[in-house]
Amino acid sequence: MFGKRLLSSVVLVALALIFLLAGGIWLGTLITVLSLVAFRELMCACQVEKEGKTGFLEWVGYAGIVFYGLSMTLTRDFSLGLGILVFLFLGEMFVYVFRFPVYKAQQVMTAFFCAFYPCVLFSFVYLTRELTHGIYLVWFIFISSWICDTCAYLSGMALGRHKLAPVLSPKKSVEGAVGGTVGSALVGALFAWIFLLPVRKDVSVVWVAAVICAAGAVISQVGDLAASAIKRNHEIKDYGKLIPGHGGIMDRFDSVLFTAPIIYYLSVVLLKVGFA
Repeated sequence: MFGKRLLSSVVLVALALIFLLAGGIWLGTLITVLSLVAFRELMCACQVEKEGKTGFLEWVGYAGIVFYGLSMTLTRDFSLGLGILVFLFLGEMFVYVFRFPVYKAQQVMTAFFCAFYPCVLFSFVYLTRELTHGIYLVWFIFISSWICDTCAYLSGMALGRHKLAPVLSPKKSVEGAVGGTVGSALVGALFAWIFLLPVRKDVSVVWVAAVICAAGAVISQVGDLAASAIKRNHEIKDYGKLIPGHGGIMDRFDSVLFTAPIIYYLSVVLLKVGFA
């Protein structure tokens, strides 16, 4: 199991490196595909449609995610993206009304949530990459999530005494959460010192990067717990089996989804960057 997980992690990092460096249409396409898969995983986990079936609510969700992905990739226009989300909502309501009483209100609301959750949050990976110096800034997302996850695990194993969320995730500790946050801040500062400082020529970028990654790490742990809570509610172990040793897209990217918008907005506010 550990060997599978390690090999999958190496492949994921390699793919992340390729697509994040490429950026543009390549990254935008990948983000859209990941959003579609994550949407399917959430729909199945929440049992919105009949088991094994792809119904009208799901097809509307797929269409909305594709159009949202195209709008972000081709225009980076937030108002257009918001408009597509409105039409996604209206589309789900059309299905609700004209297929009544096939679908219940809870199914319609859950379907919209399942589309919004990965689609919008994943798009901030692409938007961060498109910022000035985004080729470096986008790595803060993964430092704040994947590095945090590793540091939290190690510090929790060594020092963990107090439960962070005893009912939801008994193995997570406060000490682990602190260790993950500190670890992300230190790695973020080191990353900024090596890569950002030479292009920004301002030493303050190092401590600002530490703050950004620390904030991202805190939020990433909430994202991890939120995805776990959904699984607990629906009594499933993993969202899927796409990634050996990890589960599905939602299992591996749950913390990334929460971290991405935080890194984007903190980069814009604290580092004062805009689209390149």
